[in-house]
Amino acid sequence: MRKKGMSETEEDYLRAIYELSEEKGYATVSDVAQRLSVKPPSVTDMIKKLSDSGYVVYEPYKPITLSEEGREVARSVADKHRVLKNFLTILGIDPEIAEEDACGIEHHLHPDTTELLTKFVEFIQLAPRQPRWLEHFNTYLETGELPDDMCRDVEDGT
Repeated sequence: MRKKGMSETEEDYLRAIYELSEEKGYATVSDVAQRLSVKPPSVTDMIKKLSDSGYVVYEPYKPITLSEEGREVARSVADKHRVLKNFLTILGIDPEIAEEDACGIEHHLHPDTTELLTKFVEFIQLAPRQPRWLEHFNTYLETGELPDDMCRDVEDGT
């Protein structure tokens, strides 16, 4: 869930600044504008608002820096985004669509849901091989029918 009083757009800006800072070591107005597909004057207006709220440190013509609180919010949103994208990709959703969906969903997840999804994605990624149920799910997606060996697994208790 978003920090009280913070809009989805503000979270998107914080995440963009955070990711750019992680990738390049800094973020500029033009970097953020390009990342979010908005015009630089819109970025400047939002950065001033975020600066007034204490989430960023901004001086014209200098890189944008996240405050401690801004970094905390941005990291949380970025982590949710990553987990959601990975989860959707595990389900077989095209990575571009998963990226788009994660952008919308990341603002609305309860912390308990985020924690459980994070554990689930970690579990799947650390599994020594693709779990049988995921293989069965992929077969079901392709054919619309439950795989024959799935019924045997249930009957055998495996």
